[in-house]
Amino acid sequence: MPQRFIDESQIAHARAKAAQIIAPVFDFIDRHTTASIERTVLRLYGIDGAGPRGVPLANALVDRLQAAGVLDKGAAYWLGRALMMGAQSPVDAVDKLLRLPIDQLSPASPEEERELREMMRQEARAAFDELIARCERRRQLRNELGVPGTPQKYVIVATGNIYDDVEQAKAAAQSGADIIAVIRSTAQSLLDYVPHGATTEGFGGTYATQENFRIMRAALDEESRRLGRYIQLTNYSSGLCMPEIAFCAAYERLDMLLNDAMYGILFRDINMRRTFVDQYFSRRIAAATGIVINTGEDNYVTTADAFEAAHTVVASEFINEAFAKRAGLDDWQLGIGHVYELDPAIPQSFLLDLAQALLVRECFPDAPLKYMPPTKHKTGDIFFSHAYDLMADIAAKWTGQGIQLLGMMTEAMHTPLMMDRYAALKGADYVYRAFDGIADEVQIRPDGKIAARARQVFDEALRLLEEVAQSGLMAAIGEAKFGDISRTETGGKGLDGVVERASDYFNPLLDILEDPALTRVARPLKG
Repeated sequence: MPQRFIDESQIAHARAKAAQIIAPVFDFIDRHTTASIERTVLRLYGIDGAGPRGVPLANALVDRLQAAGVLDKGAAYWLGRALMMGAQSPVDAVDKLLRLPIDQLSPASPEEERELREMMRQEARAAFDELIARCERRRQLRNELGVPGTPQKYVIVATGNIYDDVEQAKAAAQSGADIIAVIRSTAQSLLDYVPHGATTEGFGGTYATQENFRIMRAALDEESRRLGRYIQLTNYSSGLCMPEIAFCAAYERLDMLLNDAMYGILFRDINMRRTFVDQYFSRRIAAATGIVINTGEDNYVTTADAFEAAHTVVASEFINEAFAKRAGLDDWQLGIGHVYELDPAIPQSFLLDLAQALLVRECFPDAPLKYMPPTKHKTGDIFFSHAYDLMADIAAKWTGQGIQLLGMMTEAMHTPLMMDRYAALKGADYVYRAFDGIADEVQIRPDGKIAARARQVFDEALRLLEEVAQSGLMAAIGEAKFGDISRTETGGKGLDGVVERASDYFNPLLDILEDPALTRVARPLKG
């Protein structure tokens, strides 16, 4: 039985406050759509190609509908109108809509309207069933080959060239990695479109495209069969294209997505109205297709002091959990993020970081949790860096983290080389063996420093949740309550892509995703 430091009623109170905090945000979400959501709907109908100059067809049509002031009815409605008027396929319908002035589309009669909506619902359901079937293939392969116990070892590749990424990912898997994350090209989160096709010239990472997802998943499936264990794949569903990337990732059978509106708001200056609406839709896709999301609270203590701001991480985790549950995600899909990031010069820093990790595990006992390595206080001293990372490995094993991003000895110097990953993986393997069972053998003193720190951080987090419940989440972000960064409700990038829904707004994909009888991908068997 795990030790408990916080009264269960207090944890329940924190959850109630988080639910209160997100309620006004959902009042906005339920009345709005976005350009990226409508593009995602078009992708469901098979609109995934690009036109002249590489502009994705989904972007071209949504931009056209928005400029005409009719996107509020939903892209699916207009696609259906074109099909009802003689278009031979969804792609042909897009072509007609791009060439025909929207005001020349005659209004549908009530009977035509019913026929249109029924036709588009049937097409959407068939396409969604195909999506679920693809995701079931992923689950079956995972169950056939199995995955290791926790913490699962998570490493990154980031060459800019998807074909080079494949070779590095295979090498990492051969060295013992359980999860491969393909880092996205620098600032891709600020692009209001998903690039089309395979890419070989990213900057600090590789562009997240559906074709790149397909290439990497196919390579890792092959390597999984060769190694006799399933290798999981992660990418980023954040920024201005959260729903589209979530759909592409689900279609190409990715296992995890970094998905967090707060990260985009604070660290990429994405407009909060836009990204809260997009986050809900993207998480509905993840919930239905069995994808694990990872959140980004760990970033708060890279811009704020990790000792003083520890409570902001925990408060945000409760808020993020509330958003996730409202979107239909189960506990096993919540890779809630936190980090080993205290200044190593602080006396007893390991005890304090252990307290934080134990607290997060106690607050979210059924979530896998994603534990991040230290980065902020790293230097060019690779020997110290490797030792510092091993401290995080110990804390991860001791506290039962589910997903651990391994630190690299060259973190402060350059993108990791294959040898850096090898050293990190072998070090983690040693720690996991050496510390196996320590939580069962060693009891934390209820009146000691670790327990006291855990209670202090929780109490401060609860006070912050109570404050945010009073002021509202968007106002609290404006007051720099998280990460010491202030953003405004109407500031940032992407607000022009937010559209208030018409009274007859039509989105058959949203209807499917919100249906309680939804077909979902079942939870994978444990490794």
